[in-house]
Amino acid sequence: MAEVNYVNENDFQSEVLKADKPVLVDFTAAWCQPCKMIDPIVKQLAQDWDGRVKVVKLDADENPNVLMQYGVLGIPTLILFKSGEVKERVTGYQPKEKLATKLNPHI
Repeated sequence: MAEVNYVNENDFQSEVLKADKPVLVDFTAAWCQPCKMIDPIVKQLAQDWDGRVKVVKLDADENPNVLMQYGVLGIPTLILFKSGEVKERVTGYQPKEKLATKLNPHI
């Protein structure tokens, strides 16, 4: 099963921006109820895309500089990075099918 690890401000560049494959970043927080709702979907996508897409989480409370850098104003926000560039952004809870439809063209 694909593992979903946390990244932070210190390793964001190496783990996300310089990754050799697309990276889906789940901007989340422990207190966020919609984040908890989307968590199983993010894990399913990580499993579905295992080997093709790296899926990581970033704690919004602990990494405010990354949120400011990418204009993340609400969570959950999912951002798909490819070759260091933002390719797609989804804010708020979305069902798996809708997320996959938005993200698959970039993978």
